[in-house]
Amino acid sequence: MSLWTASDIPDQTGRTAIITGANSGLGLVTATELAHHGANVVLAVRNTTAGESAVATIRAATAGGKVSVRELDLASLNSVRDFAAHMSNELDRIDLLVNNAGLVILGDRKTTSNGFELHLGTNHLGHFALVGRLLPLLELGRSPRVVSLSSLSHKGAHLDFDDIMHEKTWDASAAYGASKLANTVFGIELDRRLRATGSPVISTLAHPGVSRSNLTPRAWEHRGAIGKIIASAYAATNTQPTEQGALPQLYAATADAVQGGQFFGPDGKNEQRGGVTEVQATAEARDPSVGKKLWDVSEQLTHVSYLDR
Repeated sequence: MSLWTASDIPDQTGRTAIITGANSGLGLVTATELAHHGANVVLAVRNTTAGESAVATIRAATAGGKVSVRELDLASLNSVRDFAAHMSNELDRIDLLVNNAGLVILGDRKTTSNGFELHLGTNHLGHFALVGRLLPLLELGRSPRVVSLSSLSHKGAHLDFDDIMHEKTWDASAAYGASKLANTVFGIELDRRLRATGSPVISTLAHPGVSRSNLTPRAWEHRGAIGKIIASAYAATNTQPTEQGALPQLYAATADAVQGGQFFGPDGKNEQRGGVTEVQATAEARDPSVGKKLWDVSEQLTHVSYLDR
């Protein structure tokens, strides 16, 4: 798929898209492009004040695009449940769900309101529960898709099911990597289960390479002025623009040729930068036994069950 750009996005008129973490970074770019191409976009965000500012930005950039904001805190299963209930009352279908939101904290171990390690709880378990609760609306959608956002960090990660919450040994980078591996395993296992049940929904994956976003500066916030300088210098010299980094997830979300289970990222060296191409997840991410184990654990922890086999 040579030189695919946002201008190649098919007409999205009439489609309803929900994007988590869409008030900044990759999510904001994705929401803006989908609205620009006619979609009705719901920004699912924790901070609704920031979300309303993003809505104004998108409308200004798209000549009044159809966009709204709803509260969703992926670190709270109650918030996920309430958001899904609101969507069921407001929408008759969902055509696209982009699991874009992500969190990285390079500091002490923290937990969600449900007691989960913060990276796993927010990045994976919140999205796992969200997909399950929204699946009935997705199955009513027009060519419905779920896009899970992976990361290059998944390649050096491992899921230790004996210490899934990183309570025995704490390493913030390892915990973040494991959460992104969980996102990848989930996207692939979701595709297996959707196919097995004959669902019209497809599951696709994407990663942005090394992209400028607010994750890097946020990760270094607790390290003071020096940390912020390091983060800014790294972003300026080692990353590609957010608009470029968002292309793989936009392709996964909209391109007509996409099939369930496909994974997209940059085509440059080590998948760090460049145009959109199909990429491959690690062997652990593709292992069906790992997929089943993560699914079972996720159901037990979230108390949300779906697509069981």
